[in-house]
Amino acid sequence: MDGSWLFSKLLGDPTTRLLATVALALTALGLFAGGLGLFLRQDWWRPAAVGATVLSVAIFLLFWDGKFQALAEKGGVGLLISLALLTIALIFKWSL
Repeated sequence: MDGSWLFSKLLGDPTTRLLATVALALTALGLFAGGLGLFLRQDWWRPAAVGATVLSVAIFLLFWDGKFQALAEKGGVGLLISLALLTIALIFKWSL
């Protein structure tokens, strides 16, 4: 994630990449937990999924380089997927 508008100048690119890696790993863990909770019919699946998708959107916005060229290669598709998951988790009230 070279060129983050927020972190690269403050932390440098190597530290920014490490921070992004840790944040994305937490997001993946949260999405896995949310999916597992949904599969196991647990009530906590929705907060896990919502938290992970909000973190995912925040990661895209905070680590983005601020340029609109090649958004798909910079995580734009992941942003759309996260927004879709967030919408599904918040709007559709699936009963377990």
